[in-house]
Amino acid sequence: MRWIYGAGVLVVVAGFSAYFYVQHQLNAPLFTEERQQQIEAEVAAQNEEAFTRPAPQPATYPPSNPLNNAYFGDLHSHSALSFDSYIFGNRLSVDDAYRIAKGNAFETASGERIQLSMPLDFAAVTDHAEGFGLFETCAGEAVSDDFMNLCRRFESPNPNFFLDLRESGEKRPPENLGGADNAIGDEQARSTWAQIVAAAERHNEPGRFTTFAAYEYSPPLPDRGKIHRNVIFRNDTVPTRAISAFDALTEINLWNMISADCEAPCDFITIPHNPNKSWGLAFASHTIDGDAYTADDWKLRDEVEPLVEIFQIKGNSECSLGFGATDEECGFEQFLPPCAEGQKTQCIHPTSMARDGLKLGLKLEEELGFNPLDFGMIGSTDTHNSNPGNAEEYDFRGSAALFTGTANLRLRGLRGGAAATVQNPGGLAVVWARENTRDALFDAMERKEVYATSGTRIRLRFFGGPAYEDSLLVAENPVEIAYQQGVPMGGMLRPTEGETPAFYVHALQDPLNAPLDRVQIIKGWVEDGDVNEVVFDVACSNGRVVDETTGRCPATDAAVDLTNCAFDADNGAQLLQTVWQDPDYDAGQRAFYYARVIQNPTCRWSTYDALRLGETPPEDLPSTSTEMAWSSPIWVGGQ
Repeated sequence: MRWIYGAGVLVVVAGFSAYFYVQHQLNAPLFTEERQQQIEAEVAAQNEEAFTRPAPQPATYPPSNPLNNAYFGDLHSHSALSFDSYIFGNRLSVDDAYRIAKGNAFETASGERIQLSMPLDFAAVTDHAEGFGLFETCAGEAVSDDFMNLCRRFESPNPNFFLDLRESGEKRPPENLGGADNAIGDEQARSTWAQIVAAAERHNEPGRFTTFAAYEYSPPLPDRGKIHRNVIFRNDTVPTRAISAFDALTEINLWNMISADCEAPCDFITIPHNPNKSWGLAFASHTIDGDAYTADDWKLRDEVEPLVEIFQIKGNSECSLGFGATDEECGFEQFLPPCAEGQKTQCIHPTSMARDGLKLGLKLEEELGFNPLDFGMIGSTDTHNSNPGNAEEYDFRGSAALFTGTANLRLRGLRGGAAATVQNPGGLAVVWARENTRDALFDAMERKEVYATSGTRIRLRFFGGPAYEDSLLVAENPVEIAYQQGVPMGGMLRPTEGETPAFYVHALQDPLNAPLDRVQIIKGWVEDGDVNEVVFDVACSNGRVVDETTGRCPATDAAVDLTNCAFDADNGAQLLQTVWQDPDYDAGQRAFYYARVIQNPTCRWSTYDALRLGETPPEDLPSTSTEMAWSSPIWVGGQ
């Protein structure tokens, strides 16, 4: 009996000790001077010569082209003006972000060097609107003691501060950072937005480098979920205020409020991101508050939301294994499982992923008479280090400044917290436009002649038409013919009776990366009221041919040397192109088709970091990555 009593006392004491230890940890500053010195020492000890990397290339400025040039950019990045980026320790400004995008070398908050292998052609810095005015208010004189305490917590954050911010943000309606008395004034918030617009103007160089005034609308969801949208403006005629999640409770409110303030020549689009972490809201028929979409709501969405960001630091949102999909590539940089019965968060719903959204659009067309989910697809980074476009695996320095500021932190996490291992360097948005100007790029985004990459610089063309033949593959001017006889990615085909559409795909290797492995075409369609999908391998490298039984290219034997990350530069294709027809085409079906290009394996960022530390690659992570590019769809049939 004495033993049981003594054990009980020990349990109680241990419980109190654990409680006080946890409370101490939650309230202890994350970045003491000692901790920052340790981070600097870890960076200094990293071996940046453990592998080779390409030398940075100068910017190129192709002349205006009636057949369009491919312009690479990033439409989702954050500077120190985003409150979370600032908490993470980032102090690089909007101006710094644009300089990095243009190819300049910088150091991160931890002292790691970053530089793009090739400068971007365009960029938007999309800081969180919910924090606009915060820093101006903190610098002011008429600030309450409670708000000044908030300002101090931003300078010396602890884990409890993050929990408090998320808890207040997840409330419906969300609680303003300024508290109940809304200490952040409208004037201060407008001032932040004006700074962002002015920075975009300073760095916009038509024909050389294009910037867009932009911000992120960021209502959080439970369990680190997101239903965020980036707001991109065509030009410098913009509203005088940015609309945050405190102003607009739903996306429908957001679109209506911006529309009311955005009169011509003002023009805007919104781009949702992280469908994979939307807990099913991305393509649901209701808002975050459960209000059902009306036909007018769908129409408005169709008008202002032509694109979806399908690849970024927080994962791949193309597709998920489950819900009828058997596409093995759906596992690429996707670490969330399909939802189990009754599960609501930390999982993929049938309305979470882009491919499912495209299929739902075909169903909605039956009901509405138009397709409100006929979107194009882009990638971007969502970096919070002020480094747009820094999507190379070897140059990945995490996305959260000091939190992921060393190879050790990225692989193992900060103070027992989550590591960055389920993240990736992010993707890129590629736009086919006549010239590198705001109007030309924005027009292309509206017509969806865009594509996504996982960070690689693959050049991808995708056309559909009724008259394409194999002779196109040897023609002197295949792109001109393809435009004349059909439509590019993002377009709509309506074949006449008796016509079977053909698709022309043309993919060029990233000149600084591994050769190409294969090209696939993904089809989605409605049949007897049900939505379906299928993946076709349509072009294989190295003379391989598609297996008639499996419908797949034989596996590549391209190798990667994991001791130094050298890839096989002679195995694979510099160019893959084909003209392809759907063997199961049915003129009575509405369908979409998009191309996916798969690159030969290269080292994943976690392998590069292991080499920096003199370690072998983590056994619980993929050692290599097969970078990809995804075209926007072409729709066949329908209204």
